[in-house]
Amino acid sequence: MTKCSYCGRTIWPREPSWEEDGKVACQACKDEWERDQDPGISVREAEIEAIVLTTETAPNLPIAQRIEVITAECAFGMNIFKDLFAGVRDIVGGRSEAVQKTMRDARRTVLYELKKEAHEVGANAVVGVDLDYVELSAAGSMVMLVASGTAVRTGE
Repeated sequence: MTKCSYCGRTIWPREPSWEEDGKVACQACKDEWERDQDPGISVREAEIEAIVLTTETAPNLPIAQRIEVITAECAFGMNIFKDLFAGVRDIVGGRSEAVQKTMRDARRTVLYELKKEAHEVGANAVVGVDLDYVELSAAGSMVMLVASGTAVRTGE
């Protein structure tokens, strides 16, 4: 487990990260750096970043073409300390901030992957997004998050 040298966010072992000149960058900081280097990336990512909906339609969003159903998957492991503290929280009650942070990181990662999938098929929006959480082991040490939605092109 390392920390991003730029934003200070914890980077988990299975999460993508990049190292250069002794500095480690998380996915978000790497993307920001790439946008600064190539303005074309910023334009492409702005298109797909602009629209991600859990509904099929929205006011002022004319859908010109439904391309295909897309999915993205992300599996996150909970380390032994998170498991231990989550077990204690089960007994005494309360919220487990460590588990919540892992779930939040998983959600951000899977939505980013879903946006990349949409961009690869030529979409500029994803509608009808659904998130499904699955516990992969009985002890709760592995959580998989699946995002699915419909990649669409909006009309201007």
